Formats: sequence, C-alpha cells, structure tokens
Amino acid sequence: MATSYLYTDFGDFLRDRFPFKVQKISLNAGFTCPNRDGTKGWGGCTYCNNQTFNPAYCHSGKSITRQLEEGKAFFARKYPEMKYLAYFQAYTNTYGEVEELVGMYEEALAVRDVVGLVIGTRPDCMPSGLLDALQALARRTFLMVEYGIESTDDATLSHIRRGHTFAETEDAVCRTAAAGIWVGGHIILGLPGEGREELLPQAHVLSGLPLDTLKIHQLQLVRGTAMAREWALYPGRFRLFGLEEYVDLVIDYVERLRPGIALERFVSQSPKDLLIAPQWGLKNHEFTERLKGRMRERGAFQGRLAEGNA
Repeated sequence: MATSYLYTDFGDFLRDRFPFKVQKISLNAGFTCPNRDGTKGWGGCTYCNNQTFNPAYCHSGKSITRQLEEGKAFFARKYPEMKYLAYFQAYTNTYGEVEELVGMYEEALAVRDVVGLVIGTRPDCMPSGLLDALQALARRTFLMVEYGIESTDDATLSHIRRGHTFAETEDAVCRTAAAGIWVGGHIILGLPGEGREELLPQAHVLSGLPLDTLKIHQLQLVRGTAMAREWALYPGRFRLFGLEEYVDLVIDYVERLRPGIALERFVSQSPKDLLIAPQWGLKNHEFTERLKGRMRERGAFQGRLAEGNA
C-alpha cells in the first residue's frame, strides 16, 4: 500500500510475496474457448480480439519454453536480475485435459528464473480435478488463477455472449480461494446497458468475493469484433465514457471496493490500428498518475465507501 494510501497496488502485492522484482510474461499456448469451438457457442465474446494484447513473442506456433525465453530476453535488457511469472493469457487456459494442462504448466515452471504461474481462464472452466492439480502446484510455487468476470449482471453476460452466469463466477472464485490459490479477477466498465448507476453497486458485489487482485478496464471498441459491428448498427446501446468522466467513475468504483483487493490496472490500450473508441491518447502509467492526482484532490481512497465503512 505504498501509494500513501490511495489504493492497494498490485506491485506492492507482489513485493510482499517476492524478495526480488518479478515480471509477467504473456503466453499463447494455443487454447480456444467453449464459446468459440461450439461447445457453448461460436465466435467468442462480442468484444474479444486477442490481437489487442498479445506481444510479438507471444505466438501459439512457438513452444511455451521459447515464448518464455524470448520474453525474458525482451525484459532482461532493462532488468537483468528480473524473475518471471509465466502468464497463460490468451483465450481459456484451463480448457483441456488435466494431464495436458499440467504438462504445460510444468514446462513453464522448468524454465530458468520462472518463479510462478498466472493462469487466465473463465469461471465455467475450472473442473474439480484440475483444481485439485492446481492446489498441489500452489503448495510449491506462486500460483494465481485470473478469472474473466467482466460483469456481475446475467443479462449483460448473455448480451456479450460470455456463456456463463455470475453464479458460476461466484462458485469458481470461492472454490479456488478455498483451495489456497491466489485469485484474480477482470472487469470491464461500460459494457452495453451498464452505466454509472449499474456499475457502482457492482463494486460492492465484487467486494463480497474472496478476490486477491482485480483488473479494471474501460470498454474498448475493437475492429473485427461482433461488438464493433453492433456499435455501428446500434450506437445508442453504448455509453462510451470521456477521459475525465472515466477517471471519476473509476475513483467512485474503487472507493466502494474493500481495501484488501490489490488493483493491477485501470485501463487497457489496444493497438491504434485496431482501436475504434475511446481514443484518449494516454499510456497506462499516464492514466494511473492522472487517477492518483485526482484521488488526492478529492480525498478519495479505496474502501472509503465500502460496505461496513460507509
């Protein structure tokens, strides 16, 4: 909480658990999703284009080991003493046979200077057999499962073709935490039908889950997605926030989150050639500095309006 307590910072969360600098290296292990392969649907979530967050070294045509080694070479130029977390990021990284999945995780852990795993997945893709295997891994290495929550409203989840309910999110998060595994979440602010009145109560709901970390992102309209096509046809369904309006929304949201949740980021930045809107022209760290300045102006801090504190 070295942000002089404005909010619980993810960097401090890591520093409390490692005696050295750690950096996540994104991996594309060639997974798909149940709402892409026909199990639950086709085409995936309406907002999804994985090209928006995969770095150049992150490609499913390369082995996990090679992706990690190339990622290490990228970061080691600046921080030669860095250690790494293998971040299984693209698509649903618990969607497969348990033995095959564990083999991939073990391959990542065998790479020199890899000191833990972060596994991105969906709440409906955590069978008990895999959770048992992850619990065993978590006894000997750092392990976090990061769930795509996106919304707490079932109508919104259906609209964006998530293919699961919020009850499934609650179940997965609680089972994972009970297994002694660190749990992260990801939420999108501004999905169709979700304005300020819908979003602020959402922070109270998330605070009731045993989440250790949370990523908050603004809705981005990205070329080549079903959501971009929907926006072109029905722009009235969308509430795209201006920069200052979004800053204040995030502050109001964070004030309603319990202080124990470490916040990893507040915005996402898609490549310029893919991004339709909003185009704010700020890098992530620039947004964070603006956010912290505004929080100081307002006397705001995480948890000020959380249930039990308000």
